[in-house]
Amino acid sequence: MLEKGSEVQDFELDDQFGKSRRLSTLLETGPVVLFFYPKAMTTGCTRESCHFRDLSAEFEAVGAQPVGISADSVDRQSAFDAQNGLGMPLLSDPSRKVAAMFGVKRPGPLVNRRATFVIARNREILGAFSSEMNMNRHADDALAVLKANG
Repeated sequence: MLEKGSEVQDFELDDQFGKSRRLSTLLETGPVVLFFYPKAMTTGCTRESCHFRDLSAEFEAVGAQPVGISADSVDRQSAFDAQNGLGMPLLSDPSRKVAAMFGVKRPGPLVNRRATFVIARNREILGAFSSEMNMNRHADDALAVLKANG
């Protein structure tokens, strides 16, 4: 798993609307909190994503935006967003190429690890953490990192 201080390579994936999104473009407006979740519309991933949604004003206040990413299809990401009113980019990484780049891809058909990366505008990782069971930790820890580096 990439660690604090690592530089993230630029990448491009489609969001839940089929729009191509580049990390470098997302970073133009401020830090990005990239959170990997195993599978859209499952209990844990819904709880985690909704917690990011519920803290959207706090992320906005520190100039950052959460961006979710999983191996789910664009259509599944779109349904996940619509069902939960998430209102943030949800990137589709069906080949798990980006998950592998971040070191969160599990072998074979297993879903990706649940991990979050706080990425500065210069593509440096300010914080990286993983917790499979504590769904709120990801957004809470990301906000703490952003406030400490603000």
